[in-house]
Amino acid sequence: MDNKRYSVIGHPIGHTMSPFIHKRLFEINGISAEYSKLDIAPEKLNEEFTSLCQLNGFNVTIPHKQSIISLLDELDASAKLCGAVNTVSVGEKVVGYNTDKYGFTTALTHAGIGLSGNILICGIGGASRAVGFAAAEKGCKITFGIRKGSEDKAKALCDEINARFGGIETEIASYDEIDGEYDLAVNATPVGMYPNTEKSVLSEEQICRCKAVYDLIYNPEETEFLRLAKKNGIKCDGGMSMLVLQAAKAHEIWYGAKFDDKQIDRIIEDASNELKVIFKGGDEQ
Repeated sequence: MDNKRYSVIGHPIGHTMSPFIHKRLFEINGISAEYSKLDIAPEKLNEEFTSLCQLNGFNVTIPHKQSIISLLDELDASAKLCGAVNTVSVGEKVVGYNTDKYGFTTALTHAGIGLSGNILICGIGGASRAVGFAAAEKGCKITFGIRKGSEDKAKALCDEINARFGGIETEIASYDEIDGEYDLAVNATPVGMYPNTEKSVLSEEQICRCKAVYDLIYNPEETEFLRLAKKNGIKCDGGMSMLVLQAAKAHEIWYGAKFDDKQIDRIIEDASNELKVIFKGGDEQ
Protein backbone atom coordinates (compact mmCIF):
# COMPACT_ATOMS: atom_id res chain seq x y z
CA MET A 1 0.00 0.00 0.00
CA ASP A 2 1.33 3.42 -0.92
CA ASN A 3 2.17 5.85 1.83
CA LYS A 4 -0.44 8.46 2.51
CA ARG A 5 0.72 11.97 1.62
CA TYR A 6 -0.05 15.19 3.45
CA SER A 7 1.42 18.69 3.44
CA VAL A 8 1.18 22.23 4.76
CA ILE A 9 0.92 25.10 2.31
CA GLY A 10 1.80 28.74 2.90
CA HIS A 11 3.97 31.62 1.69
CA PRO A 12 6.58 32.06 2.92
CA ILE A 13 6.59 28.70 4.69
CA GLY A 14 9.99 29.06 6.41
CA HIS A 15 10.81 27.01 9.51
CA THR A 16 7.30 25.74 10.21
CA MET A 17 7.01 23.19 13.03
CA SER A 18 4.12 21.43 11.28
CA PRO A 19 6.15 18.60 9.64
CA PHE A 20 7.78 17.68 12.96
CA ILE A 21 4.48 17.70 14.87
CA HIS A 22 2.45 15.84 12.25
CA LYS A 23 5.11 13.17 11.76
CA ARG A 24 5.05 12.52 15.51
CA LEU A 25 1.24 12.28 15.45
CA PHE A 26 1.37 9.76 12.59
CA GLU A 27 4.00 7.71 14.46
CA ILE A 28 1.81 7.48 17.56
CA ASN A 29 -0.97 5.95 15.45
CA GLY A 30 1.33 3.68 13.45
CA ILE A 31 0.36 5.42 10.22
CA SER A 32 2.81 5.29 7.31
CA ALA A 33 2.61 8.77 5.85
CA GLU A 34 4.71 11.55 4.36
CA TYR A 35 4.21 15.15 5.51
CA SER A 36 5.89 17.92 3.53
CA LYS A 37 5.77 21.70 3.33
CA LEU A 38 4.93 23.53 0.11
CA ASP A 39 5.69 27.19 -0.50
CA ILE A 40 2.90 28.40 -2.78
CA ALA A 41 2.71 32.07 -3.71
CA PRO A 42 -0.81 33.57 -3.66
CA GLU A 43 -0.92 33.95 -7.45
CA LYS A 44 -0.03 30.26 -7.87
CA LEU A 45 -2.71 28.80 -5.59
CA ASN A 46 -5.32 28.17 -8.32
CA GLU A 47 -2.92 26.35 -10.64
CA GLU A 48 -1.42 24.28 -7.79
CA PHE A 49 -4.81 23.24 -6.42
CA THR A 50 -5.16 20.22 -8.74
CA SER A 51 -1.85 18.87 -7.43
CA LEU A 52 -2.94 19.47 -3.84
CA CYS A 53 -6.01 17.33 -4.50
CA GLN A 54 -3.69 14.38 -5.18
CA LEU A 55 -2.76 14.45 -1.48
CA ASN A 56 -4.80 12.72 1.23
CA GLY A 57 -5.12 16.03 3.06
CA PHE A 58 -3.29 19.25 3.76
CA ASN A 59 -2.99 22.12 6.20
CA VAL A 60 -3.28 25.77 5.23
CA THR A 61 -1.47 28.72 6.72
CA ILE A 62 -0.93 32.40 5.85
CA PRO A 63 -1.83 33.79 3.33
CA HIS A 64 -4.20 31.11 1.98
CA LYS A 65 -6.68 30.55 4.84
CA GLN A 66 -9.44 32.56 3.16
CA SER A 67 -8.45 32.43 -0.52
CA ILE A 68 -8.58 28.59 -0.51
CA ILE A 69 -12.31 28.65 0.32
CA SER A 70 -13.54 29.35 -3.22
CA LEU A 71 -11.67 26.29 -4.51
CA LEU A 72 -13.21 23.78 -2.08
CA ASP A 73 -16.34 21.65 -2.57
CA GLU A 74 -17.63 22.15 0.98
CA LEU A 75 -16.91 23.86 4.28
CA ASP A 76 -17.38 22.25 7.67
CA ALA A 77 -19.34 24.23 10.28
CA SER A 78 -16.06 25.25 11.96
CA ALA A 79 -14.73 26.85 8.77
CA LYS A 80 -18.06 28.54 8.03
CA LEU A 81 -18.07 30.03 11.52
CA CYS A 82 -14.49 31.32 11.41
CA GLY A 83 -14.54 32.30 7.74
CA ALA A 84 -11.15 30.64 7.31
CA VAL A 85 -9.72 27.19 6.57
CA ASN A 86 -6.58 25.63 8.02
CA THR A 87 -7.26 21.92 7.36
CA VAL A 88 -8.47 20.23 4.17
CA SER A 89 -9.53 16.61 3.71
CA VAL A 90 -9.42 15.10 0.24
CA GLY A 91 -11.87 12.35 -0.69
CA GLU A 92 -14.94 12.22 -2.91
CA LYS A 93 -15.20 15.89 -1.97
CA VAL A 94 -12.52 18.37 -0.96
CA VAL A 95 -13.70 19.76 2.39
CA GLY A 96 -12.31 22.64 4.42
CA TYR A 97 -12.21 22.78 8.23
CA ASN A 98 -10.90 25.18 10.86
CA THR A 99 -9.18 23.60 13.87
CA ASP A 100 -7.81 26.87 15.31
CA LYS A 101 -10.81 27.51 17.57
CA TYR A 102 -10.68 23.96 18.90
CA GLY A 103 -6.92 24.24 19.40
CA PHE A 104 -7.29 27.52 21.29
CA THR A 105 -10.07 26.46 23.64
CA THR A 106 -8.47 23.07 24.33
CA ALA A 107 -5.08 24.71 24.95
CA LEU A 108 -6.68 27.00 27.56
CA THR A 109 -8.19 23.98 29.31
CA HIS A 110 -4.82 22.23 29.09
CA ALA A 111 -3.22 25.23 30.86
CA GLY A 112 -5.96 25.59 33.47
CA ILE A 113 -7.02 28.97 32.08
CA GLY A 114 -10.70 29.83 31.94
CA LEU A 115 -12.56 31.43 29.04
CA SER A 116 -15.17 33.63 30.67
CA GLY A 117 -15.87 37.18 31.73
CA ASN A 118 -13.97 40.09 30.25
CA ILE A 119 -11.65 39.09 27.40
CA LEU A 120 -9.05 41.25 25.62
CA ILE A 121 -7.99 40.04 22.17
CA CYS A 122 -4.99 41.78 20.65
CA GLY A 123 -5.28 41.85 16.87
CA ILE A 124 -8.02 41.43 14.27
CA GLY A 125 -6.43 38.98 11.81
CA GLY A 126 -7.39 35.40 11.01
CA ALA A 127 -6.26 34.03 14.37
CA SER A 128 -8.23 36.74 16.18
CA ARG A 129 -11.39 35.60 14.42
CA ALA A 130 -11.06 32.07 15.82
CA VAL A 131 -10.34 33.43 19.32
CA GLY A 132 -13.17 35.94 19.08
CA PHE A 133 -15.74 33.35 18.02
CA ALA A 134 -14.57 31.01 20.80
CA ALA A 135 -15.03 33.80 23.35
CA ALA A 136 -18.42 34.74 21.89
CA GLU A 137 -19.65 31.14 22.18
CA LYS A 138 -18.88 31.37 25.91
CA GLY A 139 -20.80 34.65 26.23
CA CYS A 140 -17.71 36.71 27.06
CA LYS A 141 -17.46 40.46 26.85
CA ILE A 142 -14.85 41.05 24.14
CA THR A 143 -12.48 43.97 23.64
CA PHE A 144 -10.33 44.00 20.52
CA GLY A 145 -7.01 45.78 20.89
CA ILE A 146 -5.97 47.31 17.57
CA ARG A 147 -3.46 49.54 15.86
CA LYS A 148 -4.74 53.00 14.92
CA GLY A 149 -6.17 52.90 11.42
CA SER A 150 -7.73 49.44 11.82
CA GLU A 151 -11.03 50.66 13.23
CA ASP A 152 -13.15 49.75 10.18
CA LYS A 153 -11.85 46.19 10.03
CA ALA A 154 -12.37 45.80 13.78
CA LYS A 155 -15.91 47.14 13.60
CA ALA A 156 -16.73 44.70 10.79
CA LEU A 157 -15.51 41.80 12.94
CA CYS A 158 -17.56 43.00 15.93
CA ASP A 159 -20.64 43.32 13.70
CA GLU A 160 -20.07 39.78 12.41
CA ILE A 161 -19.78 38.38 15.94
CA ASN A 162 -22.99 40.07 16.99
CA ALA A 163 -24.80 38.93 13.84
CA ARG A 164 -23.78 35.32 14.52
CA PHE A 165 -24.26 35.21 18.29
CA GLY A 166 -26.38 38.20 19.35
CA GLY A 167 -26.17 39.96 22.69
CA ILE A 168 -22.35 39.86 22.84
CA GLU A 169 -20.83 43.05 24.22
CA THR A 170 -17.90 44.11 22.05
CA GLU A 171 -15.52 47.06 22.24
CA ILE A 172 -12.59 48.37 20.23
CA ALA A 173 -9.58 50.12 21.75
CA SER A 174 -6.21 51.19 20.37
CA TYR A 175 -3.32 49.72 22.33
CA ASP A 176 -2.47 52.97 24.08
CA GLU A 177 -6.11 53.31 25.23
CA ILE A 178 -6.39 49.87 26.87
CA ASP A 179 -6.79 50.49 30.61
CA GLY A 180 -9.44 48.04 31.84
CA GLU A 181 -9.16 44.87 33.89
CA TYR A 182 -9.48 41.56 32.08
CA ASP A 183 -10.03 37.92 33.00
CA LEU A 184 -7.91 36.91 30.00
CA ALA A 185 -5.73 38.74 27.47
CA VAL A 186 -4.77 36.97 24.25
CA ASN A 187 -2.01 38.00 21.88
CA ALA A 188 -3.17 37.06 18.39
CA THR A 189 -0.65 39.32 16.63
CA PRO A 190 2.92 38.62 15.42
CA VAL A 191 4.32 41.13 17.95
CA GLY A 192 7.11 39.40 19.87
CA MET A 193 7.63 36.64 17.30
CA TYR A 194 11.16 35.61 16.29
CA PRO A 195 13.32 37.51 15.35
CA ASN A 196 11.74 40.59 17.01
CA THR A 197 11.56 38.92 20.40
CA GLU A 198 12.11 42.01 22.54
CA LYS A 199 8.63 43.41 21.87
CA SER A 200 5.34 42.92 23.75
CA VAL A 201 1.95 43.85 22.35
CA LEU A 202 0.92 45.13 25.82
CA SER A 203 2.88 47.08 28.41
CA GLU A 204 3.77 45.55 31.76
CA GLU A 205 1.23 47.85 33.42
CA GLN A 206 -1.53 46.61 31.10
CA ILE A 207 -0.56 42.97 31.59
CA CYS A 208 -0.73 43.41 35.37
CA ARG A 209 -4.43 44.20 35.05
CA CYS A 210 -5.10 40.75 33.55
CA LYS A 211 -5.84 37.60 35.56
CA ALA A 212 -4.38 35.35 32.83
CA VAL A 213 -2.72 35.71 29.42
CA TYR A 214 -2.25 33.43 26.41
CA ASP A 215 0.15 34.09 23.53
CA LEU A 216 -0.59 32.37 20.22
CA ILE A 217 3.10 32.79 19.27
CA TYR A 218 5.21 29.66 19.77
CA ASN A 219 8.60 30.98 18.61
CA PRO A 220 10.11 31.92 20.98
CA GLU A 221 8.59 29.61 23.57
CA GLU A 222 8.67 32.45 26.11
CA THR A 223 7.77 35.74 24.46
CA GLU A 224 8.26 39.10 26.15
CA PHE A 225 4.49 39.13 26.67
CA LEU A 226 4.74 35.86 28.63
CA ARG A 227 7.92 36.90 30.44
CA LEU A 228 6.20 39.99 31.83
CA ALA A 229 3.19 37.90 32.89
CA LYS A 230 5.40 35.34 34.69
CA LYS A 231 7.38 38.13 36.35
CA ASN A 232 4.16 39.40 37.91
CA GLY A 233 2.74 36.01 38.90
CA ILE A 234 0.04 35.97 36.23
CA LYS A 235 -1.11 32.59 34.90
CA CYS A 236 0.00 32.21 31.30
CA ASP A 237 0.83 29.84 28.46
CA GLY A 238 2.24 30.02 24.94
CA GLY A 239 1.20 28.90 21.50
CA MET A 240 2.98 25.54 21.19
CA SER A 241 0.10 23.80 22.99
CA MET A 242 -2.44 25.29 20.57
CA LEU A 243 -0.25 24.36 17.59
CA VAL A 244 -0.06 20.71 18.68
CA LEU A 245 -3.73 20.46 19.64
CA GLN A 246 -5.04 21.93 16.39
CA ALA A 247 -2.73 19.53 14.51
CA ALA A 248 -4.10 16.58 16.50
CA LYS A 249 -7.62 17.67 15.54
CA ALA A 250 -6.59 17.54 11.87
CA HIS A 251 -5.62 13.88 12.32
CA GLU A 252 -9.04 13.20 13.82
CA ILE A 253 -10.59 14.73 10.71
CA TRP A 254 -8.31 12.88 8.28
CA TYR A 255 -8.56 9.35 9.66
CA GLY A 256 -10.38 9.35 13.01
CA ALA A 257 -7.31 9.49 15.28
CA LYS A 258 -7.57 10.00 19.03
CA PHE A 259 -4.80 11.13 21.40
CA ASP A 260 -4.65 11.11 25.19
CA ASP A 261 -3.26 13.92 27.37
CA LYS A 262 0.07 12.17 27.96
CA GLN A 263 0.67 11.82 24.23
CA ILE A 264 -0.17 15.48 23.63
CA ASP A 265 2.06 16.59 26.52
CA ARG A 266 4.97 14.58 25.13
CA ILE A 267 4.63 16.09 21.66
CA ILE A 268 4.40 19.62 23.09
CA GLU A 269 7.61 18.97 25.03
CA ASP A 270 9.38 17.38 22.06
CA ALA A 271 8.29 20.17 19.70
CA SER A 272 9.55 22.79 22.17
CA ASN A 273 12.90 21.01 22.36
CA GLU A 274 13.08 20.75 18.57
CA LEU A 275 12.38 24.47 18.30
CA LYS A 276 15.36 25.18 20.55
CA VAL A 277 17.57 23.06 18.29
CA ILE A 278 16.40 24.85 15.15
CA PHE A 279 16.79 28.29 16.73
CA LYS A 280 19.70 27.51 19.04
CA GLY A 281 20.56 30.57 21.09
CA GLY A 282 17.79 32.48 19.33
CA ASP A 283 19.50 32.32 15.94
CA GLU A 284 18.16 30.36 12.98
CA GLN A 285 20.44 27.44 12.19
